[in-house]
Amino acid sequence: MAVDVRLMQLVVLRAVFVKNMKTVNKNGQKPNLARYRKVLEAKAEEVRRSMSAQKAAQVVARLDVPSDEGDLSQQHHEEWIFLNRNTIDMKLLREVSDALHRIDHDHYGICMECDEPISAKRLEAVPWARYCVTCQERIAARIADGEVVDEYQQADR
Repeated sequence: MAVDVRLMQLVVLRAVFVKNMKTVNKNGQKPNLARYRKVLEAKAEEVRRSMSAQKAAQVVARLDVPSDEGDLSQQHHEEWIFLNRNTIDMKLLREVSDALHRIDHDHYGICMECDEPISAKRLEAVPWARYCVTCQERIAARIADGEVVDEYQQADR
């Protein structure tokens, strides 16, 4: 019975230690979560504005009946650009939302591949980063080699 109690105490102490270690960057400082949250929320709002329904309506309502093939081609090209930008914006919005989720669950600033802290310099540059530079480079190399990498396999971590 005493062994079980001691084991439980060790498990709890380890969990507290790991939680505290995970919130410390390589330079020994804790990331300023409130500031990162503010930056991420501002970015999310910026992306939402760029994806507004008004912009979609402008693209769709350009020319109901194009006067010639040139107008039709131009209209299709503008729709294609809009859809591609919208896809990129949706991905970015998902990444920002995931970063906010990681802040809420005390996983922000921790590489999702190696569980090491992400450098403050990287978080300053890309606040929604989910990987440290080393792991991001490895993942990019795997993608370049044709390997399918599911970036959202650990999104609910």
